[in-house]
Amino acid sequence: MKKYVYVNVHIGKFCGAKSEEHRNIIDAYAAKGYRYVGYIPTNISDYGKIKDMDLVFETDL
Repeated sequence: MKKYVYVNVHIGKFCGAKSEEHRNIIDAYAAKGYRYVGYIPTNISDYGKIKDMDLVFETDL
């Protein structure tokens, strides 16, 4: 059985293509024994830009 954790990341003016916030989150969860499995856009602008997303991690129970 797997356990999933979802971490919301806001992508704004200061967190975008040059941001490393997502890397820090992935590294922190990897250190806790979680595996990064993907992301889910949770808020998209009218022009198709992702504004918020959930990073998805899993671990064995």
